[in-house]
Amino acid sequence: MRAIVIAGTTSGVGKTTVATGLMGALRQKGLKVQPFKTGPDYIDPSYHSWVSGESSRNLDSWLLSGDAVLELFGRAMKGKDIAVIEGVMGLYDGHSSINDEGSTAELAKLLGAPVILVVDSRKGARSLAAMVSGYKAFDPALNLGGVILNGIGSDDHLRICREAIEHYTKTAVLGYLPRRNNLSLPERHLGLIPTVEGPPGKEFLESLVAQCQATLDIPEILRLSEQAKVPQAKPALFPQEPKPVLARIAVAQDRAFSFYYQDSLDLLGAWGAEIVPFSPLQDTELPQGISGLYIGGGFPELYAAELAENKSIKDAIKTAAGRGMPLYAECGGLMYLGRSIRDLEGKEYAMAGAIPVSSQIDSPHLSLGYRTVKALGDGPILKRGEIVRGHEFHWSVLEKNADTPNAYSIIDKGKRREGFQRKNLLASYIHLHLGSLPSMVGRFIENCQKFRQEGR
Repeated sequence: MRAIVIAGTTSGVGKTTVATGLMGALRQKGLKVQPFKTGPDYIDPSYHSWVSGESSRNLDSWLLSGDAVLELFGRAMKGKDIAVIEGVMGLYDGHSSINDEGSTAELAKLLGAPVILVVDSRKGARSLAAMVSGYKAFDPALNLGGVILNGIGSDDHLRICREAIEHYTKTAVLGYLPRRNNLSLPERHLGLIPTVEGPPGKEFLESLVAQCQATLDIPEILRLSEQAKVPQAKPALFPQEPKPVLARIAVAQDRAFSFYYQDSLDLLGAWGAEIVPFSPLQDTELPQGISGLYIGGGFPELYAAELAENKSIKDAIKTAAGRGMPLYAECGGLMYLGRSIRDLEGKEYAMAGAIPVSSQIDSPHLSLGYRTVKALGDGPILKRGEIVRGHEFHWSVLEKNADTPNAYSIIDKGKRREGFQRKNLLASYIHLHLGSLPSMVGRFIENCQKFRQEGR
């Protein structure tokens, strides 16, 4: 099985640009490329899917057990020729400062996959060799098989960098990208702009892929990828045989709500949920015959005016929540279910009003990192006292009353109370991967079944 990890020295060195371009170049060669993203990210995978034609999958060695990671990897690789796995932050960045938990390095070793290190070359030359040497020596168990230089300014610049790195580190330079603004992907406050809002365009894609074909050593990268030695998975997440449809669950999917782990949706489908997409931006009513709602994250603050104008769907969601329909919402979904959103310009817009909270993003405060949470009550996906790992990443701030019922106690943040939980409704800033605690899938479907059977 061929697999390659595209890692970076730090964030912002061009990992996504390189990974996306490489996926496109490999696809141009007629290969079926399966993209993956290390860690808890929803935006970078949208570029992978856009360029490869395949759903990108998240592999998170902190949120998920090692066996779960291997199962998800093996399942996705059926019928594929090569895996391209984009890293997260810097190569060794993860959950801990003293071990490699949740890092790109840990994932690469778990998969037995060689690593190509993307190095920002804009402000360095011979010194880059010292940097690569340090990354290579930091963990001898890691197979750091090559380097790609981003931001090369000239042929002489490339020669100096290549000679220094290969001489001092014995690590091959497998190509470069030139210092050109039109090879950068568009960004804003939470990073890259998701392709669901409109991809950069065919011209950009063609230019990036052509550049990678011209200046990356594709044959050598393919040879390196053959060194991967992925362990055999022990299936446990997915049923051995498909389950019949037990419940229809409406999932909000549009420009405002696009943050979902594809494997979470696949797990729901495999265990008996029919996933029915709908748009809070455009649809005027909920899909017929549903008995559950899932509203993921995204950027509702950027579409607050449009969301506010669609009163009929807001009323339908509020009514469904009031009837006790199981409803699970994450981050942007939490904001949408609240009374209002105050956007970046300080304008306030009425939202669904299903829960007694409001959010504001005009005075942003970044909350970022892995979280271990304990459920404070029985809800649509968790039982009281159950503990699960998740991730938090948002700029908005929540306004709520002191007596508002919380969803979680965050164990690794001084037991800080978070989110909203009341009966069959759970809304939180915490993003969960349903593979991290598989019982969440069965509980959600079971609660949806019960709601349907009771005819509420």
